[in-house]
Amino acid sequence: MKQRTIADLSNLPTYGFGAQSPMWWGTLAFISLEATGFALAVGTYFYLEFVASGWPIAAPAPDLGAGTLVLILLVASVLPNHLTDRWAKNQELRKTRLGLLLMSIFGLLPLIIRIWEFRALHVSWDQNAYGSILWLLLGLHTFHLLTDLGDTLVLTALMFTRHGRSGRRFSDVSDNAFYWDFVVASWVVLYLVIYIFPRWSA
Repeated sequence: MKQRTIADLSNLPTYGFGAQSPMWWGTLAFISLEATGFALAVGTYFYLEFVASGWPIAAPAPDLGAGTLVLILLVASVLPNHLTDRWAKNQELRKTRLGLLLMSIFGLLPLIIRIWEFRALHVSWDQNAYGSILWLLLGLHTFHLLTDLGDTLVLTALMFTRHGRSGRRFSDVSDNAFYWDFVVASWVVLYLVIYIFPRWSA
């Protein structure tokens, strides 16, 4: 059977950014699943509030200090995150390294503050339904912070090796920045639920 070459595709890139990357779609699917989990947990929170005779149950509203500081840090991280995304798409190695180092710090600081944040809830996880759902909401977001920090640290280490010059690694950095936006956005919603709603309902 005679074969004829139509086009030579060997020089096409093996990676892409945004919707051009299969990993981006995987990240989007992952975000959709996790957002569904958050929505179910928040729905449970409001269901418990609806059936309870008073809210919060046998506890004052959580202190605002630690949670607000986490909110400020996460919102402040949006700018360096988007700069890192831009530098990765432009494949600027030195700037991408700097951005990843900054994002590693922004990922670590909220986790340190969260130690005091759990204490500021004024209720233990097994005290009542209010305490259980509060710890679940905060625990879910803490897990997201941990996983993204781990991913960011791995990418940061890779970008300081020979693998950092690979275009695929720049694509991974961009996908990581995309996921961090979800981490920030989800905390804005959870902050309102955990800290503001109990004061409003009271």
